[in-house]
Amino acid sequence: VQLVESGGGLVQPGGSLRLSCAASGFIFSNYDMTWYRQAPGKERVPVATVSGVGRATNYADSVKGRFTISRVNSKNTGYLQMNSLKPEDTAVYYCGMAGSWGQGTQVTVSS
Repeated sequence: VQLVESGGGLVQPGGSLRLSCAASGFIFSNYDMTWYRQAPGKERVPVATVSGVGRATNYADSVKGRFTISRVNSKNTGYLQMNSLKPEDTAVYYCGMAGSWGQGTQVTVSS
């Protein structure tokens, strides 16, 4: 199992980023995908989950209406579109599937 996140960076408050998670080594469509984040000094927490076929989604209250999770099973890739970013969204974002994690991608929201 390999998960590789990308798309993080530095963005101003109110800005947008799209994270990607490229997966390999397992049958991608068989598994839900969850994006997590871990802020400095805090625990890793789930942000958004999408079901294996992409029909069901779930979001943390803190990101509802601002973040959108999606996946393209034909590309073995998942996404997290993040809009209206706030400084409190600053964290390392991880993709989790099939019992594994990626290496994470840093998102920093600052003016």
